[in-house]
Amino acid sequence: MRFRRAEAALLLVDYQRGFLDPEGFVAAQGRDVSACAEAARQGSALARAARAVGMPVIWTRHVLRADHADGGLLTTELRPRLGELRALAAGSADVALPEEAGVQPGDVVLDKPRYSAFFGTALDVVLATRGIRALMVGGVTTSMCVESSVRDAAQRDLRCFVVRDAVADFDEARHAASLSAMQFGFARIIGANQAADAIAAGEAEFPLD
Repeated sequence: MRFRRAEAALLLVDYQRGFLDPEGFVAAQGRDVSACAEAARQGSALARAARAVGMPVIWTRHVLRADHADGGLLTTELRPRLGELRALAAGSADVALPEEAGVQPGDVVLDKPRYSAFFGTALDVVLATRGIRALMVGGVTTSMCVESSVRDAAQRDLRCFVVRDAVADFDEARHAASLSAMQFGFARIIGANQAADAIAAGEAEFPLD
């Protein structure tokens, strides 16, 4: 699969305080967020590299209404702890992209109410307007919002290049299984160095393993 910077954007999924910060709602449940925080650092470095050569940078945030009226089964049955904690509520510290992420005025920031970056957002319009046919992807968590977004992108015939070092999960087994599934049917999995080199060069070929 060939990466062409001229038709690509960097999609960074849900690098929010709630998933990364020791004071966030995920850490408050006893989960280790260190891997996610490191993935976010890698993603921010890729964002700087992308901006330097004019490649669009798109961030998503998982945000629900303050009263969770739009939470649906996600907050009532699938992940009821989200509902109990009022996690990802609009206006809360958990939904913010941390200052160290380095979001710039020219970047696109989209709020989404579910796992996929495409559901309930303007992402399709953003991509179509800019002629984007490929996504380089980082984000958290690998098995939920990243994989959901990549699967949806693949169904739209968007070439996806998932940066292994820029994605993470709270469970290593789920992380590995998700990378395997995406590599099998939806994307190419590449390293951060490969991603940075491809962004700088403008083109790269990533064959099927």
